[in-house]
Amino acid sequence: MGKLDGKVAVVTGGSSGIGLATAKALVDEGAHVFVAGRREVELDKAAAEIGRAVTTVRADVADLDDLDRLWATVREEKGAVDVIVPNAAFVGLSTSAAATPEHFDRTFDTNVRGTFFTVQKGLSLLRDGGAIVVIGSTAAALGNPVLVAYAATKAALRSFTRSWAAELVPRGIRVNSVSPGSIDTPMVEIAVGDRDTAAEIQREQASRIPLGRLGRAEEVAAAVLFLASDDSGFITGHNLVADGGETAI
Repeated sequence: MGKLDGKVAVVTGGSSGIGLATAKALVDEGAHVFVAGRREVELDKAAAEIGRAVTTVRADVADLDDLDRLWATVREEKGAVDVIVPNAAFVGLSTSAAATPEHFDRTFDTNVRGTFFTVQKGLSLLRDGGAIVVIGSTAAALGNPVLVAYAATKAALRSFTRSWAAELVPRGIRVNSVSPGSIDTPMVEIAVGDRDTAAEIQREQASRIPLGRLGRAEEVAAAVLFLASDDSGFITGHNLVADGGETAI
């Protein structure tokens, strides 16, 4: 018997990395998962990899019409949802001096605006007693000269988590966040646009982690599953840090 048997979940940014690993983990525990992503080809690959109990929806969370279509699909196919995992994010490297308005807007439109309206538009379908697990980042707690806008967006998500947790107490909906540290996903290569540079950055990241390695997407997914399931039934408003000890030791 799975921890999420009969449940319905939505995972945005679910076609690769942490989102895909999370979708797999939720399906493995019995949920039907709606996976949202911007790229149709990657969504098709994700669906094939997950293999069952999955519906893909092409959606850019920064586009409110796309979000309306996502939630309309959930309503039409399942009628309600039990778990929402707002995971979609944009990472672009830039100092404050070099940042363009386009860089700033894209970062905030995806990470902050997209997360807020993903949740807002899903609340009417979220069953009482359900769970929201926001994907944050340890960047919110650290200073990084080339992640200025990104870190600020993740700090906003930590604030959303607390406020939503307080707001949704009357409905028995728990809201928590997971803040990954340096995780071995394609995100670094996408951000820098070069495989060799990405590999060097990841080696430097691993050298700072007490456990001596990058995290795996599956390890973050396990943290999300914990917060999405009844195993964490007495936890709300919390931020679970999955960073190999980097911000704690």
